[in-house]
Amino acid sequence: MKGDLKQLQNHLHIQFHDPALLKQAFTHASYVNEHRFNQHQDNERLEFLGDAVLELTVSEYLYNLLPDRPEGELTKLRAAIVCEPSLVKFAESLGFGKYVLLGKGEELTGGRTRPALLADVFESFVGALYLDQGLETVRKFLDEYIFPLVETDGKLQMQISDFKTELQELIQHHGMGTLEYRIIEERGPAHEREFVSEVYMGSRSLGKGNGRSKKEAEQRAAAAALLRLKEDGA
Repeated sequence: MKGDLKQLQNHLHIQFHDPALLKQAFTHASYVNEHRFNQHQDNERLEFLGDAVLELTVSEYLYNLLPDRPEGELTKLRAAIVCEPSLVKFAESLGFGKYVLLGKGEELTGGRTRPALLADVFESFVGALYLDQGLETVRKFLDEYIFPLVETDGKLQMQISDFKTELQELIQHHGMGTLEYRIIEERGPAHEREFVSEVYMGSRSLGKGNGRSKKEAEQRAAAAALLRLKEDGA
């Protein structure tokens, strides 16, 4: 079942200034081959651009989220986020498959759910959004729809968000007490919300952290607490 790109824009709360860019992002080469007289453009060039934009924005996300991780670890984590299975998951979560313009042959052979096609469409959409509205809008889109999926992915959680686990294990090892995370502040407009978390051991504050999600803020608070405890010799 094909979807209307106007519905997609309403769903994402994003209105393209140039609707032709959005249409191109969802136009597969097989469709262009069957409609040459209409001068359609396929999404392959946008896919190329979107790949580069994703590399940058995911790198920035990890750099800020994990301030103590070395370059090698960040590179591996980025690769896990921008790999085909992850991109397919992102595309499926947004229902991108139903909006793709396909040739009849590709349609009949299940192209609308083919992993490689979905991954390409996701990259193409990011490339189109970047050209239409710039990097900041891409960041907002990823912050709202994609990075929360990363933060709830069990496998990636073990790699990315382990400061809370590490802190819990340290506290338990030394029999130091019970941890509690509190969101002490929320600031900024709804589309740019920032949370501030503070982690306590009993009545003692161990550290604060801020982030664009509550989980990110808690992770940074845990990272600050670990640094403080290790400086104290724990």
